Amino acid sequence: MVTWLRRYAPATHAAFRPGASEGEIAALEESTGVRAPTEPRALWRLCAGSWDVPAAGLFPDQGWALMDLDAVARSYQRHMDNQRRQARRDPETLVWKPSWLPFCSWSVTDLSYGGFVDAETGETGGWDDTAVRTVEDASLTMVLEEIADRLECPKPTTGYKPGLIRGALAWGPPDSEDEAALWEPWTG
Repeated sequence: MVTWLRRYAPATHAAFRPGASEGEIAALEESTGVRAPTEPRALWRLCAGSWDVPAAGLFPDQGWALMDLDAVARSYQRHMDNQRRQARRDPETLVWKPSWLPFCSWSVTDLSYGGFVDAETGETGGWDDTAVRTVEDASLTMVLEEIADRLECPKPTTGYKPGLIRGALAWGPPDSEDEAALWEPWTG
């Protein structure tokens, strides 16, 4: 996938931050109290999030961005604070499990929607700006392999399809008329 991005979507490739060090990942684990599973650790060693630029979207379904480690920690803390408040009102309602570790969000700066990996099970899921939390895929590896498959063989893809806007990966077709006019579907 990295090779594909470098070749066909250089603006998205350039939006990736350099990989995190073991010390930076350890600091994240210290701040959250969660031991990061192997999959996000490997991803963060390769790329520690995205810069706040329009081309940062990597994940399908509106082009969510890979969160930097500071955003992971902030988002995790916000969700845990919400869980504690909810538990005081209704101890039976789950808003956020302590083992859920965010990894991507609506954008680099908008953390109202995003994806998490469960550090206990390895499953991935998502959250939105309401209290909706869903478990969606068996692993982060599956999510990344699906992206790679959509980029390499886009024709059988259902749902959001890969395309390009000015050298950036853009999942679409885009909702915005301006973006739709610029969007070039990727056909392989």
